[in-house]
Amino acid sequence: MNSSLATEISKRAAVAARAVATLNEAEKNLVLQRMADAIRAAQDEIIQTNEKDLASGAEKGLSDAMMDRLKLTPERVEGMAAAIEEIIELQDPVGERYPFTTRPNGIQVDKMRIPLGVICMIYEARPNVTADAGALCFKSGNAVILRCGREAIESSKAIAAALHKALKDSNLPEDVITVVPTSDRELMTELLKQDQYIDLVIPRGGEGLIHFVSDNSKIPVIQHYKGVCHLYVDQDADLDKALQILLNGKTQRTGVCNALEGLLVHQAIADKFLPMAAQALAEKDVVIHSDQTSAKYFDNADVIADDAFGEEYLALEIAVRTVADFDAAIEHIQNFGSGHTEVIVTENNETAERFIRVVDSAVTMANASSRFSDGGQLGLGAEIGISTSKLHAYGPMGLQALTTEKFVVTGTGQIRD
Repeated sequence: MNSSLATEISKRAAVAARAVATLNEAEKNLVLQRMADAIRAAQDEIIQTNEKDLASGAEKGLSDAMMDRLKLTPERVEGMAAAIEEIIELQDPVGERYPFTTRPNGIQVDKMRIPLGVICMIYEARPNVTADAGALCFKSGNAVILRCGREAIESSKAIAAALHKALKDSNLPEDVITVVPTSDRELMTELLKQDQYIDLVIPRGGEGLIHFVSDNSKIPVIQHYKGVCHLYVDQDADLDKALQILLNGKTQRTGVCNALEGLLVHQAIADKFLPMAAQALAEKDVVIHSDQTSAKYFDNADVIADDAFGEEYLALEIAVRTVADFDAAIEHIQNFGSGHTEVIVTENNETAERFIRVVDSAVTMANASSRFSDGGQLGLGAEIGISTSKLHAYGPMGLQALTTEKFVVTGTGQIRD
């Protein structure tokens, strides 16, 4: 039964993708505005439905981080609608064409950007992904299949109902944005076999989900296992600036993948900076896990072994380490980072540039909070996910990452010898 349902869902999405691929940018933007308006109009219903998911989540003992991701407020619903309107303002990449080369025989070779086709999103307690993914995939000319975890499935359905109203009012098939009606894992496994119809799978959630999808999919998968983001405070840092970046990265919102999980401090400024950090983090009730050298600056620090760094806490907890120099900081990041986001605070431009060149992560930053490592904050509109693998996208994925390129060859009758 699940096999036939997965095939039917996938086949219908593939047909719907053809309908989206024929729309021009103005037509797509009109539909997107209707989606934003429909979400605003359905705000009360969406929040009421979300409250049921929250109550169920509390009964199941979901973590604070999961509950935070699950929760919808009027501000967050408005944020979903506003994100769609930001996507409207972005240039449609589909159809972009540029010269590649002209061959000696006179044939003109161009490249053209085209949709991927059908994208399958698999996510846990993030109901806003329904709107973000639906809008991004639509603007980039794709159909999307949304498989939400049981924690947020009712909220996801309520959001999708608003999107479907916009599609219906635009005489487009609802299968352009499909919400899988059940969170049954067997059905998800069957979806991962539909390589005849689905072109890309993007999982968003815990490390266990990502591994399961990667291990069971016959379809290419965008991977993002976890976000272990570090802040390195260099010997030439402005310490007040570093403190604000630390507090924002760690405490502004803890249950997200771009929150800071590690603090590295150059030994030359440790005596000045770590007491400042200790006081500020204590005021925010942040639990400190540290190496032996850093522990003396904190009350009740949990001293951890060298191999215990690299945890993704998703809570008011952070790992702290004093490093001998720049190279030691880089070595730590290489050993314990997850390829997501790494930040340096320094007033030395050469050091900043060296950090940006050497650190291998999807996003590297100098003198800015890790919380900006987000599609919306980086100008992509909403993001469909963050890739920490390098094929075919790296970092926050917006419209362009949901397309690919084909070669277009124009001749005047040339034939190959």
